[in-house]
Amino acid sequence: MLWRGRRQSDNVEDERSDTGGGGGFGGGSPGQFRIPIGGRTGGGSSIFIVILVVLAGWYFGFDPSQILGGGDSGGQITDDSGSEGGGAGAPASDEMKQFVSTVLAETEDTWKGIFQANGLTYEDPKLVLFSSQIRSACGFASAAAGPFYCPGDHKVYLDMTFFQQLDQQFGASGEFARAYVIAHEVGHHVQNLTGILPKFNNMRQGMSEADANHMSMQVELQADCCAGVWAHYTAQKGILEQGDIESALNAAKQIGDDTLQKKMQGYVVPESFNHGTSQQRQTWLARGYKSGKLSDCDTFNNPI
Repeated sequence: MLWRGRRQSDNVEDERSDTGGGGGFGGGSPGQFRIPIGGRTGGGSSIFIVILVVLAGWYFGFDPSQILGGGDSGGQITDDSGSEGGGAGAPASDEMKQFVSTVLAETEDTWKGIFQANGLTYEDPKLVLFSSQIRSACGFASAAAGPFYCPGDHKVYLDMTFFQQLDQQFGASGEFARAYVIAHEVGHHVQNLTGILPKFNNMRQGMSEADANHMSMQVELQADCCAGVWAHYTAQKGILEQGDIESALNAAKQIGDDTLQKKMQGYVVPESFNHGTSQQRQTWLARGYKSGKLSDCDTFNNPI
């Protein structure tokens, strides 16, 4: 990915020198939307209608866990280089932070263009870098839960040790695999701006766990498709290199519910899936990339 020398976003908050505040917490607070471990979605066809109305066909997903409470659960992205102006001993040049800032800037440019084309104003999200644990508007989050978006404060949370984990534990290497993770979480922000997350949060209250899991999966797969839509426009800028899309598709495969469950417990429980199988995640990511049209990301009215 040819990201060096491009604009970097000013919306990155480096909290890696901060412990994030007290106490223990488990796999994430309600309302957080995570990448590897799942959130929930909801809203069926009515959700998609909302998006079509607001964005005239442009639709992006989120990690459902936060929909219930307001955000995606935090995930680490390991980078031992430290923070820029953060903790003691941090180097003057933090390449991983520069990478994250550049990818965030690319999502800003893309979504501003999409919103403007539909007569809307895009509000940039903040991206918070943290270590180990963090306090957000959605409550406490641990790096072990994975990257997440919190609708309550419009922020994406990322512990960069997750990138290391993505490579070493999940077998998903490559810069564009990391960019895909960020783009997915920004998709949750787009969904929050368009009213999708609040809609799901309300609808979810009366759902069974099975129905909530299924809708969560629809939302997550749609987020993957929209990450593909972002990649489509990024490719048009000449930023992508040979193998980049393949690395993102591999990342989608490695964080599929079935693949993760097989690695963690040796068997799968399809009823518990809330993000999508490896094949589903790859399929919807590829669909968005090939067409560049959010109207092709309707996971609510089409088989997933």
